[in-house]
Amino acid sequence: MREVREDKELLLEAAREVAEALVEAGGNAFVFTGAGVSTESGIPDFRGPSGLWRRIPPEKFTIEYFHANPLEVWRLYSELYRSMSGAKPNEAHYAIARLEALGLIQGVVTQNIDGLHQAAGSRNVIELHGSGSRAVCLECGFTDSIERWLVKVAGGVLPRCPVCGGLMKPAAVFFGEELPREALRRAFDLAHAARVVIVVGSSLTVYPAALVPEEAARRGARLYIVNLGETSLDWMAEIVVRARAGSFLPLVVGEAERLLGRG
Repeated sequence: MREVREDKELLLEAAREVAEALVEAGGNAFVFTGAGVSTESGIPDFRGPSGLWRRIPPEKFTIEYFHANPLEVWRLYSELYRSMSGAKPNEAHYAIARLEALGLIQGVVTQNIDGLHQAAGSRNVIELHGSGSRAVCLECGFTDSIERWLVKVAGGVLPRCPVCGGLMKPAAVFFGEELPREALRRAFDLAHAARVVIVVGSSLTVYPAALVPEEAARRGARLYIVNLGETSLDWMAEIVVRARAGSFLPLVVGEAERLLGRG
């Protein structure tokens, strides 16, 4: 494992190595992202010094607590949604979308629920922890945009499904809930085929999501990590970049475009 910090020449050298690996992989690659990719868009992470769990006890986002106190949790979720709804994609999101457009990655597997990858132009986005902009009925599975349900919550009305009368819930995955099976299947399909995986902005401490890049690496994929803090898979990575994703990933795109003759 080689660690690279905020040194212009070393970052460019690392970006060149990552770009070369992506080109050699022939598109059999993917990017795995966590909250750190969106902090540069102004969305707080969960576990950092200013993270959400410093203000709201995480046990209030367990599925058990939601069933016992649904209106309270809906109100707490409204605060989280407001922190996401005005955010815009940053340079890291756009760089990841560009890598997909160049045919260098199959898509992005994300732990995030903010929708910023889609907003930046990424097409194949696998959301392991659900969607922050949708609501779902816990009884019949009816889904809808979350906006009108937040209006009801603001008026003190508990959201109920218009189809079956069941309890509506934000479509983000709460603690104690299973990850969406289809999303997990698609993510592991990418992991099994990958020759390169780039982890961006994740400490890789939340399982089973963190098993996705780990599985890829254990099957022989070249692992690159871009994260300001340490991760549980640093020891498996060829290069660990301790720099802002929005600074480093555009360098990777630039080097990849040069190699492909697109620059």
